[in-house]
Amino acid sequence: MRRACSRLAAPWAALRAALLVAAAPMLPVAACERPVYLTFDTGHMGVAPLVADVLKRHAVKATFFLANERTRDGGGSLDERWAAWWRERAAEGHVFGSHTWDHDVWQADLPGGALRTRPTMGPQAGRTRVLDAAAYCEELERPARRFAEITGQRMGSVFRAPGGRTSAALLAAASTCGYTHVGWSPAGFLGDELPSDRHPNRALLAQALRDVRPGDILLAHLGIWSRQDPWAPAVLEPLIAGLKERGMCFATLREHPRYGRAAATPR
Repeated sequence: MRRACSRLAAPWAALRAALLVAAAPMLPVAACERPVYLTFDTGHMGVAPLVADVLKRHAVKATFFLANERTRDGGGSLDERWAAWWRERAAEGHVFGSHTWDHDVWQADLPGGALRTRPTMGPQAGRTRVLDAAAYCEELERPARRFAEITGQRMGSVFRAPGGRTSAALLAAASTCGYTHVGWSPAGFLGDELPSDRHPNRALLAQALRDVRPGDILLAHLGIWSRQDPWAPAVLEPLIAGLKERGMCFATLREHPRYGRAAATPR
C-alpha cells in the first residue's frame, strides 16, 4: 500500500510544482539602466525605409517628431504615399510627437505674444508670417490629427520646434494647448544636417561614440536635402551597435524622467 501511495504522490507533487510555477508572478524585464533616447525629425524621407530597417534589426524603439515636410517624391511626409510607413512604425511601438505642420521655424517674438515664423512647407513656404498662440497651437495639432487619421493611434503631448529654435513666447503658446518642448543634448546632435565634405560620416560616428553619455537625447532626421553623403544608415547602424557595446540601451521619451509624462499623454 505504501508503494502505491508513493507512486501516486510523485505525479501529484509534480503537478503541484507546475501549478505553483504558473501562479508565480512573472519576473519583470530588465530595465534599461543606461538609456539614450534616439529621436528623428521628419525630412525628405529618402532614408526613412533604411532607418526603419536598422531600427527593426537592432530592436531599437525611437521617438519621431512629425511635420508635413517636402519629400523626394514631390509630396509631403504625411501624405498618403507615406501613410503605410507611419502605420508600420506605430504598430512597432515607437513614440510620436509634433514638429508643426508646415515646419514653421521661429524668427522672433512680437508684441502680445505673437510669433514671427518662416514655414518651409505650405502655401507660405519661404515667407515670414505672424502666428498668435491659437494659430501656433493649430500648427502643432495638425500633425497630431493626421497621425491619428493614418494610424488610429494618438501621438504624445511633446513637440520639437523646427531647428530647435524656441523663445519664451513660443513655449508659452505651446503650453496653452498642453505641449511640452523637447530639444536634444549637446553630444546628441548627430550632425546629419552638416555638409558631408567637411563633416564626413566617419568623423560624425567617431565623435558620437566618444561623446554620447547615458541620459542623452539624440537627434537625427529622415533625410536632409543639403547633405550629399547620407548619414543614414551609414552612421546609424554602427552608432547603435557601438553604444550598445559601451553598455548603453535605447529608450523612447515615454521612459524619460523629465518628458515621460508628456510623451505618454495622448493628444
